[in-house]
Amino acid sequence: MNKLKIAITKGRLLEKSARMFELAGIECSSILSPGRQLLLPIGSGEMEAVLAKAPDVITYVEHGVCDLGIVGKDTIIEHATNLYEILDLGFGRCRFAVAGPRDTDFFTCGDRRVVATKYINVSKRYLEKKQIDAELIKIDGSVELAPLLGLSDVIIDIVETGSTLKANGLEILEEVCPVSARLVVNTAALKLRKKEIEALVSKLAAAAAEMEKKK
Repeated sequence: MNKLKIAITKGRLLEKSARMFELAGIECSSILSPGRQLLLPIGSGEMEAVLAKAPDVITYVEHGVCDLGIVGKDTIIEHATNLYEILDLGFGRCRFAVAGPRDTDFFTCGDRRVVATKYINVSKRYLEKKQIDAELIKIDGSVELAPLLGLSDVIIDIVETGSTLKANGLEILEEVCPVSARLVVNTAALKLRKKEIEALVSKLAAAAAEMEKKK
């Protein structure tokens, strides 16, 4: 049988993902020092890891070329359509929030408003739920610039510490939803490789709980 493959988000989730594997007794030095290798052996050789950008993790898992993935909830709710979210890993905590200048009358103003965001789908669902009529503008870079330049009234973005907002005279006006790293599984793989995946999930759940205790 093919090796179990797991896609791991590069960047801020990678180090804590490695720590979780270590606590689960899964050797994972290759993911911290991958060199030019793209398929990285982990464990005792029964698994392989792929390091990828968050949206690509979703793509690899949904298309079944990777059986599992570690990715932020923000990416799941923005991009995912057909995978199974099996475990909240507890690390990488932050939140989606509406932010803008302190005196912004965003929620009670009757006029059409403008929202800048990297997360169009998340923002659209939030605004529909709140019954707020607003134009959405996609920004790929520093979204905090949009209200400073007068492009938007507010932003909807991921907030971790809020220090960037504060440094630019912005503040959180309302939290949208919490975010953390999640373990996702391809729906077909969950049926075909049920025992293997459940065994791995059990180990990672225990390791994630141990990490939570040590915070």
